[in-house]
Amino acid sequence: MLTRARIGTEVTVAVRMTGGWVFYTFMTRVVRPILWLLFRPKVVGGDNVPAYGPLIVASNHLSFIDSFIIPLAVPRPVTYIAKADYFTGGGLKRGFVRWFLTNLGHVPVKRGARRAAMGALEQAGDVLANSGAFAIYPEGTRSPDGRLYRGRTGVGWLVLASGARVLPVALEGTEKIQPIGASKPRIFGPRPTVRIGPPMDFSHYRDLPPAKARRAITDEIVETIHKMSGQEYAHVYNDRANAENR
Repeated sequence: MLTRARIGTEVTVAVRMTGGWVFYTFMTRVVRPILWLLFRPKVVGGDNVPAYGPLIVASNHLSFIDSFIIPLAVPRPVTYIAKADYFTGGGLKRGFVRWFLTNLGHVPVKRGARRAAMGALEQAGDVLANSGAFAIYPEGTRSPDGRLYRGRTGVGWLVLASGARVLPVALEGTEKIQPIGASKPRIFGPRPTVRIGPPMDFSHYRDLPPAKARRAITDEIVETIHKMSGQEYAHVYNDRANAENR
């Protein structure tokens, strides 16, 4: 359980990463309770969340709403990688989305651009260096059919670069709240389930060649999520180009 002192530490990190006390207070005291009432997630294994220290939250990915459901279940500020398209464009709506995600600490990344993706992972390293929590979807993008896809090794790179533990998370039912292609989530709909496993330590992989270690770490994380979620495993990478057009 988070102590008052540890909560203070996490809040300090969150404020430094997201830009101010006012917004953080607004999110925790106003937005979070509203989202909890709207989506009513069932959380299993909440006691597995470490109270402090750098943490990589690794989850399966079924819906756009996942990035809002997970922070409800994890009692720490969580930073995400977000599609760069959300940070661009004009107009009031786009401006609000850009402001909202920036203040949440989301890191923009261009899909398919290796240099941009590595830059985002390096920013994730900064979050972890400040004892923050950073969330990542090893599959890379949302599952188009409910299956769990092979993990991309960015999460393995982040583990080796930061030394952080990994918190495995398995989501269930979020695709029923907002399926791919739906512009809005269904509120007061089916309750999603968030299963949180014990933190995983990968320090024993540091003696392996880097590429082999990244692959082994990623596969172990995805296998753990697979056991927790009960999803069918696809054994292939998610096709990002097709997923983007859905």
